[in-house]
Amino acid sequence: MKKNRVLFASLAGSVIEWYDFYLYGTATALVFSTLFFPNHDPTVSVLIAFATFGAGYAARPIGSIIFGHMGDKIGRKATLMITLIGMGGSSFLIGLLPTYAQIGIWAPVVLVVLRLLQGIALGGEWGGAVLLATESAPKGVRGLYGSIPQLGVPLGLVAGTFSFTIISSLTTNAQFLAWGWRIPFLFSIVLIGLALWIRSGIDETPAFQKQKDSGEIVKIPIVQTFKTNWRSLLQIIGLKIGDGFFNVFLMSYVLVFATTYLGYSRDTALLALTISCATMLLTIPIMGYLSDFIGRKVIYISGVVLMLLLSVPYFVLVGQSVTLFFIMQVALLGVIWAAIFATQGTFFSELFPANIRYTGLSFGYQFAAAIVGFGPMIWTAMAAKYGANSWVFGGFMMGGLAISLIIALFTADTRKVTQYEDLEELEVQQDASSNLVDSLTLNSTVKE
Repeated sequence: MKKNRVLFASLAGSVIEWYDFYLYGTATALVFSTLFFPNHDPTVSVLIAFATFGAGYAARPIGSIIFGHMGDKIGRKATLMITLIGMGGSSFLIGLLPTYAQIGIWAPVVLVVLRLLQGIALGGEWGGAVLLATESAPKGVRGLYGSIPQLGVPLGLVAGTFSFTIISSLTTNAQFLAWGWRIPFLFSIVLIGLALWIRSGIDETPAFQKQKDSGEIVKIPIVQTFKTNWRSLLQIIGLKIGDGFFNVFLMSYVLVFATTYLGYSRDTALLALTISCATMLLTIPIMGYLSDFIGRKVIYISGVVLMLLLSVPYFVLVGQSVTLFFIMQVALLGVIWAAIFATQGTFFSELFPANIRYTGLSFGYQFAAAIVGFGPMIWTAMAAKYGANSWVFGGFMMGGLAISLIIALFTADTRKVTQYEDLEELEVQQDASSNLVDSLTLNSTVKE
């Protein structure tokens, strides 16, 4: 029951964090370019709006350093409580923010600030949620445990896009733009309260508790990470670049691409995204479980190769019909990318020792996220010049995936070579320490 609660706590917070983060992505495509960044040229409006979307990604490495430091110094649990408050508070305030027509230039300025705060909070959430699960995992199922917080991405996105879909269907376009879009942002305050309550009832992870009890806390984790594990940081960044660009396209920019350049309706694009994310709810835990038997590296490389081979066919087929659009979206996002993502939390975290694991895992991952977060700006410029050219867009994706594939081939299978200590070993050590304290106390009492 205790381990189940830890898993639920890691998942619940992750769901809500990603719900808030992807709300912004959905609203960027549907609302913000019109209400906060008006321009006579719609392409310019979209480009500017996605620049603020990218700003949230750019802020994530800052959050990884801040909260990675806290997570490696004061603990995983306390840090994750703070990231939730930062994320939820920012989203709630976005829901209250006046538009450009009401307060002028201050509307986009404040929106960008709140987006940066979202990115900083998320920069500390993902790594902490993964460690909450993996550092509490029984021997032999770390891959499965590490895949559970990854479910927060599809669940959060499904919740976010579903909330927009419901509000959109219940309002006219004018009502949606006037006030309907605010409701999902305001509702996040309720979800944050629920997640804080769930996380308040869990214990610190055994791995961090051992570091604390033994006095092995690192003074400045980010410095130690660069000093001793810089190769692991570079590996994570390179491994994430390829699938990261494709992921941002499939989970965010696809809404603009499908409606603006392929001629699909907003509801069709949202439905395709929702179905593919729902598919991930099955794919992720299955692949996480398999990674404990065949290895993270095997699944990772297989997924990258399939994405690379289907990069151009994806862009060729999605514009042919709604059916093919749905099929390709589900195949690339719901199955192949989900398989890659299922392994990443465990795969990347196993490259670092416990005393800098929060910082190393978070910074490497979020630095790559900062790079791929500006993909929508690049694609908007590409589409303006070349249209929905399959070879241009597919070739771009293949370039990133080729980098990840090369690095993956030279990365060890962390299922076999890991810097984790098994939970059973930590519990034995803690029991031994507890027994020693009890014995010393008893001897002292007897002497008295």
